[in-house]
Amino acid sequence: MQYDTQKMENGLESLGIHLTDKQLNQFLIFYEKLIEKNKVVNLTAITEFSEVVEKHFLDSLSLIKVVNLKNPLKILDLGTGAGFPGIPLKIAFPELEIVLMDSLNKRVLFLQEVISDLNLHKISALHGRAEEIARKIEYREQFDICVSRAVANLSSLSEYCIPFVRQGGRFISYKSGEIEEEVLQAKKAVHLLGGKILEVEKFQLPGTDIWRSFVCVEKLRKTPKTYPRKAGTPTKDPL
Repeated sequence: MQYDTQKMENGLESLGIHLTDKQLNQFLIFYEKLIEKNKVVNLTAITEFSEVVEKHFLDSLSLIKVVNLKNPLKILDLGTGAGFPGIPLKIAFPELEIVLMDSLNKRVLFLQEVISDLNLHKISALHGRAEEIARKIEYREQFDICVSRAVANLSSLSEYCIPFVRQGGRFISYKSGEIEEEVLQAKKAVHLLGGKILEVEKFQLPGTDIWRSFVCVEKLRKTPKTYPRKAGTPTKDPL
């Protein structure tokens, strides 16, 4: 099938990202697999190609605004859902080492198919809840960066994500444009978890009037062993 990739190419150019024909083709294959699987598994409400380009692909890749993605970083994408931002980041920056994590096994099985079909290396999809996986020695405080596009309160997200980040690493939350109040409310939680809010980077999605924010948290100290609390608690009772 033919797609109008002009919006994708313009968006990539505005982000300063240059892809090979092979990488562009991987995005198209990913889109087709996403739409096909979406018929049987609820992966995304956004299905039009141009909207997926804007709100999933370019939004995911906008991380380049706050991270030098040319470095060989180890990244955890927590609550990855249909693979965002992890799969676009991996396609565009093959040197990244990425773990995609989601609590719904159907999504994880889809992501494993995508990884295999796109012949991606140094990337895996993991089924599990953050509250349990964060207690495992092979994952706790093992990542340079933990990213999440999950729709959750920043205090709750911090409790899920910060335990995975090494000291000196960062937790980066993808958020909407209006974020000031949520950031203020999350400061206590971030501090308790060993972090500090470094910056909030606001930006417009390329070619749209949609405003987005990155909340960047630096991990200063080890996270106390009590966190994250047991399953469901961080969401029901944010710090």
